[in-house]
Amino acid sequence: MQDAQTAHERSLMPTDIDTPSRPPRIEIIDALRGLAVILMVIHHALFDAWQFLGAPSWVFWNPVFEPLHNLFAGVFIALAGVSSRFSRSNWRRGGMCALAAMLVTFVTSFMGETVKFGILHLLASCMLVYALCEEVFKKILQRPKPNPRFGVAWVALIVGSAIFVARTYFNFPAAWLFGWYPENYHFTDDFPLLPWAFVYGFGTWLGRYIRERRFPARFYDARVPVLPAVGRRSMVIYLLHQPILFGIVQVILAVRG
Repeated sequence: MQDAQTAHERSLMPTDIDTPSRPPRIEIIDALRGLAVILMVIHHALFDAWQFLGAPSWVFWNPVFEPLHNLFAGVFIALAGVSSRFSRSNWRRGGMCALAAMLVTFVTSFMGETVKFGILHLLASCMLVYALCEEVFKKILQRPKPNPRFGVAWVALIVGSAIFVARTYFNFPAAWLFGWYPENYHFTDDFPLLPWAFVYGFGTWLGRYIRERRFPARFYDARVPVLPAVGRRSMVIYLLHQPILFGIVQVILAVRG
């Protein structure tokens, strides 16, 4: 009887949380990531239509889709932070993302709109910083009695240092990484560290509670059609969509003569 009770208790425990193996994929997270990727593809398609095909500016700059751009980009970045809590190696994730970011810069340099620090550059930076400081973050956030004042002071120190560097060296070429831009600034699809790194950081915080299964059961059991499959292939789709869109643009321009 005791053995049966022990077995029953073990079946109720989320054993995948504290083991080295990665927990099962959560379909709702893949679905949200898939939706964000689809919306980003639409965003870039509208941009290409305006920039290269002469579509009216309201197609891209409009009061409906422009706010949504930041919303679904924020969701995508936050979900990347959540995934850092599930990854076997954030070093590997960050390295692969950095290679993908460099590929994006290389390819877009031939398209007339070079992406110098886009969303993949941002994610790679955040992933590698998180991998470097992962144990420190765990000690701060996962102690039985974490000191919130220490966490606030730590964040304030990082933000204050970034602001000081950016303001002091405003003309320094990398100042725009912190959200301060030169007068004649023009980069394409940029995602500076401030404020987007904090969105990623929020995702890493949220990911702890998702991994520990503190959300309602339906969050883990939900089934969504199509979108999860898109979300699981988000990196491939993101890498391929702009060259494909650019190719379509070139075909349309050739047909127009």
